[in-house]
Amino acid sequence: MNNKFIEDDVDVVALAGTFAEELRSRAEEFEGQGFVSQDIADRLAELGLYRLCNPKKFGGLGRSPLDYALLVEALAQSDASTAWVVFIGITSALSVTNLPTQVAVELLSDTQAITAGVFAPMGRAIACEENGMKGFKLTGQWQWGSGSRNATYLSAGGFLVDESGELLKLANGRPDQRSFFMPVSDVELLDTWHVTGLKGTGSTDFKVEGVFVPEFMTFDAFRENTPQGAIHSFPLFAFLGIGIGAVALGIARASLNEFIALAKQKTPQGSSKPLAMKPATHKQVAEAEAKLRSARLFFYDAISTAWQLALENDAPTVEARRDVRLATTHAVQSAAEVVDSIYKLAGGTSVYLRSPIQRYFRDVHVATQHMMVNESTLELVGRLLVGIDTNVDQL
Repeated sequence: MNNKFIEDDVDVVALAGTFAEELRSRAEEFEGQGFVSQDIADRLAELGLYRLCNPKKFGGLGRSPLDYALLVEALAQSDASTAWVVFIGITSALSVTNLPTQVAVELLSDTQAITAGVFAPMGRAIACEENGMKGFKLTGQWQWGSGSRNATYLSAGGFLVDESGELLKLANGRPDQRSFFMPVSDVELLDTWHVTGLKGTGSTDFKVEGVFVPEFMTFDAFRENTPQGAIHSFPLFAFLGIGIGAVALGIARASLNEFIALAKQKTPQGSSKPLAMKPATHKQVAEAEAKLRSARLFFYDAISTAWQLALENDAPTVEARRDVRLATTHAVQSAAEVVDSIYKLAGGTSVYLRSPIQRYFRDVHVATQHMMVNESTLELVGRLLVGIDTNVDQL
């Protein structure tokens, strides 16, 4: 492991705090250019934070999903875009470990290598050989390529097809869906990330046309043959969703902190009292605090329970997986409601670009649009709660 990586006992929240002032001061820079500046990405990589949950034999720090959530939440209090690309880096770096062990270890031997990618199967791949090597010709275009501007390798989801374009299926009848890892130099990054919030994530579309991907740089997207260990049995979709929930909670906390500081200074037009002296302010701040802390407790309790089961039994129960998905979606929705209330409570101040409240508002509402935390999650969980037979592959 890189001797610059953080030690096992380092508090990730405190570590995130060492970046706080700089990230706040550079948030507009990241927004303006549409991606987190490479010097920040490189410093985070140097500390091993993109490899936070990778086992040490796979070039990582061996930390838990709880540490992952805490780190991302803390970073999001300073800059949501930086936190977002770190969570993408953590999840995609862990997915590298599903490649053949020797391949994964070699790829991750470059301690500064940053991974990113998109799970959605928007690509199509045809089996072929190139220079005597088995592999696939991959074609496709993917949206939400967060962190791709900083990445060394990108992964992309796709289905295997035959020459006529028909999906190839596995013995169990499921389509052969894989993740394909490629050097970013093989990928065309498109200028599509013109959005309202999370502007600094660089979540641009990317595409490939007939790029050759060796077979050993692909793996079953549903991880049927995973390495041993608790982190590998922690549910895939829950692990991905955790990052979104943590970003949203961090944004909500930042918005509350910003408003409390503002309320002591601002006297609204037509009033003789500062905002902090108004009973309506007291009530709404108290409600926002209760909503945020309640959602956060549910979020971390569900993650902790699932992780303990992974440690003890190597397989969280359906109920534990269900609760992580529910708690994550609830955290995002509650965070958005808190930010909305702060945006309104701050009055006209919220609309000025000089106020970070407008950025919190924009960022959190982009986070709510992610497919991992949309209303279909609630429908899935609701079916389980009322006892209806349900496909739980995406828990």
